[in-house]
Amino acid sequence: MIVPGYRDHPTEPWDRDAPVDPGEAEDFLRRCYTENPRLGPVEPRLAIVRAQIAATGTYVHTPDELTHGARMAWRNASRCIGRLYWRSLLVLDRRRARTADEIYALLVRHLRTAGDGQIRPVISVFAPAEPGRPYARVWNEQLIRYAGYRTEDGRSVGDPRLREFTAAVRAFGWQGKGEAFDVLPLVIETPADGIRLYELPERAIREVPLSHPEYAWFAELGLRWHAVPAIANMRLTIGGVHYPLAPFNGWYLGTEIGARNLADTDRYDMLPVLAARMDLDTSRESTLWRDRALVELNRAVLHSFEQAGVRMSDHHTESRRFLKHLGNEERAGRPVPADWTWIVPPMSGGITPVFHRYYDELDLRPAFYLDDEAATLAREGARRCAGHPGR
Repeated sequence: MIVPGYRDHPTEPWDRDAPVDPGEAEDFLRRCYTENPRLGPVEPRLAIVRAQIAATGTYVHTPDELTHGARMAWRNASRCIGRLYWRSLLVLDRRRARTADEIYALLVRHLRTAGDGQIRPVISVFAPAEPGRPYARVWNEQLIRYAGYRTEDGRSVGDPRLREFTAAVRAFGWQGKGEAFDVLPLVIETPADGIRLYELPERAIREVPLSHPEYAWFAELGLRWHAVPAIANMRLTIGGVHYPLAPFNGWYLGTEIGARNLADTDRYDMLPVLAARMDLDTSRESTLWRDRALVELNRAVLHSFEQAGVRMSDHHTESRRFLKHLGNEERAGRPVPADWTWIVPPMSGGITPVFHRYYDELDLRPAFYLDDEAATLAREGARRCAGHPGR
């Protein structure tokens, strides 16, 4: 079944009051135990799960089920080109954490685990939602994001994408330095503590200053980017159980920073700045000044991360690896959902092998979903609750 855009618009909206679907639980468990014969026969486990659902409306995953379910969700993530490594995901079981302070400490540990040494893929899975009950979550779309400001004279400083969210957290009392790369605080909401803000410590934020292999002046621009792209506001669904707080990270594809975050006109919009420093003819589009500046910006990103010893992939290498993943999954008899608009890189797409084929967007579970409310909170939702902590 072709399901365009299911990640942002799930085919079945999440009913927070509904009990777990026993059929979805059984489907997951049968596949989980088939793929992991060491877990033993599935029938005794199914009997326990059916009884738990009948009694409470939900059930509790074993550590092995949680680990494999999270890895399956990555395997099914249609917008991720790096799924060849799905088996390497480190799953941290954080289901016992309840208070905002506990969650914050474990999120800091997540960033340090993922970012110390070589970047490694990590997911921290916190307590699942229970039917009809409030749950903990993080409002930020990523654990590390840069603030965005509008100065009194109308200039944009920082990341315009986060301007409204920045204004909202400032209404909670956070100020920031007003600089281009101010790391935003985490907004953690729990049933017991309400809404709380936490500054990330420097030890949890690994950043790479950007330079260019040929242009010495590039370093004068003062650009940098953080090393761990940890998505924080997507719901993990495993066998009918929903985990609203399950931040996860891989490592960056160079174009995510060089062709999107720093290049998009509604983000840092650096291409005109680079074109001016490179003395390019910007009088008309046919000079391809944007393309030339874009290539050098991406060269700088890849060069800088390599020099810093921080793991990163280029779009040509990762495209070939994705086709290897397709082959592996086809041999295993599993379909591979993929969103062409995300799998094809935002730079030089036509000369990568992923460009020259079509894909099916399948809503396979376990999966990650972005709910409307979570997306709104990550943009400007905190503004609605300013002055009302603990709602």
